Amino acid sequence: MSGATTAAAGTARAIPFDNSYARLPDAFFSPVDPTPVEAPRLIKLNRALAEELGLDADALERHGAGYFSGNVLLPGSLPLAMAYAGHQFGQFVPLLGDGRAILIGEVVDRNGRRRDIQLKGSGQTPYSRRGDGRAALGPVLREYIVSEAMHALGIPTTRALAAVSTGQPVYRDRVLPGAVFTRVAASHIRVGTFQFFAARGDTENVRVLADHVIERHYPELKGIAPPYLALLDAVADQQASLIARWLGVGFIHGVMNTDNMTISGETIDFGPCAFMDRYDPRTVFSSIDRNGRYAFGNQPMIGQWNIARLAEAMLAILDEDQDKAVEMANEAVGRFMERFQDHWKAVIRAKIGLGADEQESDQALIRDLLVTLYEQKADYTLTFRRLADAAENDATDETLGALLEAPDALSPWLAVWRERLSQDKTPPQDRAAAMRRVNPAFIPRNHKVEEALAAATDQGDFSLFEALNDVLANPYEDQPGFAAYAEPPKPGEEVTATFCGT
Repeated sequence: MSGATTAAAGTARAIPFDNSYARLPDAFFSPVDPTPVEAPRLIKLNRALAEELGLDADALERHGAGYFSGNVLLPGSLPLAMAYAGHQFGQFVPLLGDGRAILIGEVVDRNGRRRDIQLKGSGQTPYSRRGDGRAALGPVLREYIVSEAMHALGIPTTRALAAVSTGQPVYRDRVLPGAVFTRVAASHIRVGTFQFFAARGDTENVRVLADHVIERHYPELKGIAPPYLALLDAVADQQASLIARWLGVGFIHGVMNTDNMTISGETIDFGPCAFMDRYDPRTVFSSIDRNGRYAFGNQPMIGQWNIARLAEAMLAILDEDQDKAVEMANEAVGRFMERFQDHWKAVIRAKIGLGADEQESDQALIRDLLVTLYEQKADYTLTFRRLADAAENDATDETLGALLEAPDALSPWLAVWRERLSQDKTPPQDRAAAMRRVNPAFIPRNHKVEEALAAATDQGDFSLFEALNDVLANPYEDQPGFAAYAEPPKPGEEVTATFCGT
C-alpha cells in the first residue's frame, strides 16, 4: 500500500499546526508517517473540542476519515513517534516509546494553550518492537468514552477528538475490527521521557527537556532559582491533586507506570481503567495487575513512587553537588504525601458537605463513613449522591439505606453528621446543591461501557456508544430518562476485569 498523501491546498487550514516538540534535538523522537488503511470511516468527531482548538469542524466532518486515519497528511504536520522509557509494574525498561501512536502536530487553541494532536493505532513506528502498531475498535471507543467522561467530571485529562474505523482487521486473541483514535493532550511528555535521557547519562537533554517543560507547562517558574527543583515540586503537586480527584469519583487508572504519568498533570492512557462500583480500596480491574499494585487505595502511594523516579531522573540537573541534589530530591518526594492529603481533604470534605472551618473530629467523621461503606458493600457513587439528598431532607435516609446490606447501618453516622452540619450556617438547599456539584449522578459504569463496546464491535451498532457519551456529558445533572445509566450492575452484569487492548 502506498504511503499517506498530502491534503489539497483547499483543506490546508483545517488544522493549523505549530510544532514545538519537532524542533527539539533528534534524540527526542523518530520521524515516521502513519501507515494508510484500506477503508477509513469517521465514527465520531468531537465538534465542541474541534471548535475549542480553533479547527474547522465542518472540514473535519467532510475529510476527517482521511485525516484521522493517517491516510492524508495536512500541510504543516510533522509526524513523529516520541522516545521514552519507563517503569512498568516496578521494572525499568530503558526504551519504550510510541509503539502505536504518532504525534501529527501541535496547535494553539482559542485560549492560547498549546495542544498535541496524536493518532493512536496508526501503524508501526521504530518503537513498535514486535507490535503491529494498530488498535482495535473496542479500546478506541473505551478511550473516547472515558476520557470525555473525565473531562465532563472536571478532572484533568487527555481528550478525544475523533474515532475512525479502518476497514481492516487486527489480530489479538481473536480477529477484531481496527480503528484509530485521535487524542488531544496538553503534551505527551511523561516521567518516562525524563527517564529515557537519564538512563543514557544524557544530562544535557534532561536539561533541554526540563527547559521545554517549563516553557510549555510551567512558565511561571521561569526565573525561579533553582528552577528544576521548582519544576519537580510543581509536577508533584499536579499529580497529588489529580490522584485525589480520581479517588473522589472512584476512578482506578489500572496501569500507573511511569510512562503513563504526564508531566502536565493530565490523566492519560485509558486502557484497563474502570470506575469502582462497591467501595473497597483493594479494588483492581486490570487483568494484568495480578498483585494489586495499582489498586484504588494504592494510587496515592504509587503517585509518590513515580515522583521519586522523576526526582532520580532529574538529579543531575537539580544541583552540581550531587549530595545536595539527593537531599533536595528526597525532600521534594517527601512533600508529596502531605500535598496529596491536603488535596484529598478538600475533595472528601466537599463530598460530605463540610465547609472550610475544620474541626478535630472531622477526620474521624470521614473515616467512619468510609469504613461503613466498605463493611456494607455500598455503591460509592450513589451513596455520595444520595447523601446530598440527605443533607437537604431527612426523609431520604431510607433511600440511602437501601444501598447498604443493613439499611440502618448508617443511621448512627448520619446523626453525628447532621449535628456537625448544624454548626455551619449554610442553608440546607445550598449545601445540597454544592454537594451535587461534586458528587456525580453518572459515571462510566463498567457494565454499560462494555455493553456499548460489544454492540459496536460485534454488531457494528454505535447507538449505545452515542447514548452513553450523551449521558456522561452532564454527569452532575439528574437525568430521569436515563436512570438506568446511574444504577450499579445487577448480579451477573458485574465487570471484574478490563484489558489494555494493545
